[in-house]
Parts: sequence; C-alpha cells; structure tokens
Amino acid sequence: MDLKISNCNNFFKIKGVLNKKNLGVFQTEFQNIFDKVQTLTISIEDVETIDSAGVKALAELHREAIAKNKNLSIIGSGCKDLYNHFKTEIAA
Repeated sequence: MDLKISNCNNFFKIKGVLNKKNLGVFQTEFQNIFDKVQTLTISIEDVETIDSAGVKALAELHREAIAKNKNLSIIGSGCKDLYNHFKTEIAA
C-alpha cells in the first residue's frame, strides 16, 4: 500500500506504508511545518508498516519541534517500532 497523508487544520492522518521509497512524500508534506503551526498532531493509527527511514523521519520531526519550542503529538496504536524508538530515546 502507498503512503497517504490527509489533514484538517493541524491534524494529520498517515495511512499505509512509511518507508525509504516514499519518504519524499512525507518530507514534502511536513517541510517547514513548524514555521506555520504551533501545535501539530499526527495520527499513525492506519500506518501498516514503517521502516528505519520512516522512524528516523518522525524522530527528526520530533527534534525539530523541540528545537523550535513547538508541540508535536503522535497518536494511535500504529507501529511498535516507532514506539520502541521513542521509548529508547527517553530512557537514554
């Protein structure tokens, strides 16, 4: 399945597969997003799989939010790999 990103205001819903092959779609959608919004919510409920490049892209978005003092929420019971990444980062 391809990657589909829909949005309404500051709420984005990601559906499908987030991997190295379609990472450009993700990066284009969220490029300079924190110059436009103070708060961003991303639902990963419908993400079927995510590879290490996708996890890295979300982690970079998280770091950008922190650096620019913006609010980022990633919600949904999507991919275990993503949660493990952030859990490991918090523990370190």
